[in-house]
Amino acid sequence: MEHGSLTDSTSSTFSIMDEDHTLANSARFVLNQDPRVAFCGYTIPHPSEKKVNIRLQTTGDAAKDVLKDALQNLMIMCQHVRGTMDTAVVNHRAKNAAEEMDVDQN
Repeated sequence: MEHGSLTDSTSSTFSIMDEDHTLANSARFVLNQDPRVAFCGYTIPHPSEKKVNIRLQTTGDAAKDVLKDALQNLMIMCQHVRGTMDTAVVNHRAKNAAEEMDVDQN
């Protein structure tokens, strides 16, 4: 849900339900790397409530477009990390299997 001015699309607060610090802090980090962002921060209204509010102010682009771009970039980063991790696990298992075969032959 977006809370913002109808006349100023460069400044908005976005409420995201069923999320916590994991998404909010990651999104904040990615948003603050974007040169179009003048300010970005987040709050969690109450610890028992699974909701985050992300406040975003941009230098000119619509806040919702900048948030969408940042979340897409975050998704690409997570996919890259997942792929790298999966490859490392496969390589580690293959190396251990080869080492076990060498031990059995000796």
